[in-house]
Amino acid sequence: MLTRRHIRVKVMQSLYAYSQSENDNINSEEKFLLKSMEEMYDLYLLLLNLFVEIKDHAADFMEKSQQKHLPSEEDRDPNKKFVNNELISLLEANTGLQNGIENRKLNHWKHDDEYVGILWNEIKNSEIYEEYMVSRTGTFKEDKDFLIKVFKEIIAPNEKLYDYLEDKKITWIDDLPLVNTAIVKMLQKLQSGKEHALTRLVKSTDDKDFAVQLFRKTLLNDESLAQEMEGKTPNWDKERIADLDTILIKMAICEFLKFPSIPVKVTINEYLEIAKEYSTPKSSIFINGILDKLSKEYQEEGKLNKMGRGLM
Repeated sequence: MLTRRHIRVKVMQSLYAYSQSENDNINSEEKFLLKSMEEMYDLYLLLLNLFVEIKDHAADFMEKSQQKHLPSEEDRDPNKKFVNNELISLLEANTGLQNGIENRKLNHWKHDDEYVGILWNEIKNSEIYEEYMVSRTGTFKEDKDFLIKVFKEIIAPNEKLYDYLEDKKITWIDDLPLVNTAIVKMLQKLQSGKEHALTRLVKSTDDKDFAVQLFRKTLLNDESLAQEMEGKTPNWDKERIADLDTILIKMAICEFLKFPSIPVKVTINEYLEIAKEYSTPKSSIFINGILDKLSKEYQEEGKLNKMGRGLM
């Protein structure tokens, strides 16, 4: 589930943090890199369990409404279709999810339950909820379609939730698109009466190995990678080149020279896309010019030690 581009972004962030800090301990920054990859799974668990917390909040709301001094007919006999949603029941009973929440001590929603309340109010006042609650019972498909729609249209784009997650862990903001996609896929896979294994976002040690190798090889070869850039930016003073651009170029050169299995075109395309999202408006054009020139030179000089067909 974790893409190579997302790994490159995390390596870029760690290299940038290292370059801006006074700490020269490579091991500690490497641990931070791996920790940020693992904490992406925390975000996945938290957002999945948010459905259960919202359901509990709704059930509590109904119970309190029944205890009013003058309860209405709806208060006395509430429509429990939402709190009985079968998909939410499956998540609540999912041992992988609930053990993960407990073992990782992810009690955010217990401490900051106002965000659960905010989301419940938005759901309760939405047309999606109104249409869903027209009947008192529904099919599993109806429960699933409703929950996916709620996540896509109410929970995922919620600005207050976004701000909350950003305050908790800055790296989560970059993880959100990938995690949100994983959650929708998880909900789509759920089947009535069956427990489904949770998606492992970091699926193999290859992902972690690639992250560590790219981080270490770029950092430990910093001087030689900087020399490779010399003379390739005649119209740019070093002070004018954005720090992130320099890091991205060094990472790309590192892939050219030290990662034989990664095609040159893949490396260039990946770093251009990252530059478009994270650096200055003109960065991708600037980086493309340098990498294109370097890749052609390396090919002519026989420096591109790429293994397999189509990697040049």
